[in-house]
Amino acid sequence: MIRLIILILLLLVSLLAVFRAPAYHLWLLSIAVTEFPVVFASATIIVLASGFWLSKYQLPGTVVGLLTAILFLSPIFRSYLISRHLKSDLAQAFRPESLKNDIEPFSWGKFFKFSFKDTVSAKSLNFVTYADGTALTLDFYPSQLSGKRPCIIVVHGGSWAGGDSKQLPDLNSYLAQKGYNVASINYRLAPKYKTPAPVEDIKAAMAYFRAHANELQIDSTKFVLLGRSAGAQIALLAAYTLHDKDIKGAIEFYGPVDMVWGYSIPSNPLIMDSRKVMNDYVGGTYAEVPQKYHDSSPLFFVDKNSPPTLMIHGINDPLVTYIHSIKLSVKLLENHIPHYWLKLPWATHGFDYNLYGPGGQLSTFAVEQFLNRVTK
Repeated sequence: MIRLIILILLLLVSLLAVFRAPAYHLWLLSIAVTEFPVVFASATIIVLASGFWLSKYQLPGTVVGLLTAILFLSPIFRSYLISRHLKSDLAQAFRPESLKNDIEPFSWGKFFKFSFKDTVSAKSLNFVTYADGTALTLDFYPSQLSGKRPCIIVVHGGSWAGGDSKQLPDLNSYLAQKGYNVASINYRLAPKYKTPAPVEDIKAAMAYFRAHANELQIDSTKFVLLGRSAGAQIALLAAYTLHDKDIKGAIEFYGPVDMVWGYSIPSNPLIMDSRKVMNDYVGGTYAEVPQKYHDSSPLFFVDKNSPPTLMIHGINDPLVTYIHSIKLSVKLLENHIPHYWLKLPWATHGFDYNLYGPGGQLSTFAVEQFLNRVTK
C-alpha cells in the first residue's frame, strides 16, 4: 500500500512535465521536474522495483509507476524530436554557411550530468557611476580565445525589481570558452528606478566597452544583447530602440514583448502579481500612463532595420505566456527580420537553469549557432 501511495504522489508530480504549474512553489518544482528528468525517473523506477515481491496492489502500483516514469522522461523524448530538425530550422532562418556543423543539439549522455564544471572566472567591473551616486557593476567573463572577440551583454531577470549579475552563470562560462566575451550586467531596479533606466544602463555598458576595447580585447563593432524574463524585455527594447549598428543580434528567453497586452492579461496571482510588478517598473497602471506601457513594449519598435532575433520560450510558462513570442514572431516576419523561435512544449519559466537538461541542451545549441551567424 505504501508503494502505491508513493507512486501516486510521484505521478502527481510528474504531471508538471506536461501541464503548467498552478502555484509558485509548484512552478519551482516544475523546473526541476522538466530539466532533471533522469533524477525523478530513477526515483520512480526504484520505488517501482521495490514492490515486485508484494502481491497486494502490485498491478495498480506497477501501472501507475510505469505511467509516472514515462511522464518524467517525456521532456527528453520531446527534446530529441525537436533536435532532429533544429539544425536545419536554424539554417533556414539564418545563413546556413555560417552555422557550425561540428556540434549536435542533443546528447543522451549529458542527461546524466547535473552541474556545469568548466567555469570561467569572472571579474567585477564598475562600468558607470551616475550623478546621483548610483554605481553599477558587471561580471566580465573574458573570451578563452585570443584576439579581439565579440561581446555578449547579458541582462538578468527578476521582475525588474530583483536579481543580479550572478544569475544563471553557466551559459556565460560556456560562451566564454567558445570565444565570446560575456558581460553580465547589473541595472537600476524598480520601484526606485523606472523604465527606460535599464536601457540607458545597457547604453552605458556599451560605451564603457568601447572605451576599454583594447584592454578587454573586445571587438566593439559586434555586440549581442541577451536577456531573460524581465531582462529579455530590457534587452529587446535596447536592441530595437538604440538604433546602434554595432548591435548585431538579440536573444530573448521567455520575455514580455507587448507590455500593453501583457497588462490586460495578468499572470496567475498564485504565482506572481504581474500587474503590480509592471506598475512598479513602468510607473503606474495602464489607465494612468498608457503611453509608457507602449514605449516599454519592444514589439512596437520592430522595423526593417532591427537586428536578427532569437526567441526561446516554453509553452508551459506560467509567468510570461508564450503568446508574447507568437506576437514578436509575426512582427519580425512582417519586417523581414531574420529570426527563429525555439519552441519548447514542456518547458517552464527558468527552464535553462540546467545546461544539460532537455531545454538547456537545445537552447544552448541555438544560442551558439545564432551567435556564430550574427558575429561572423
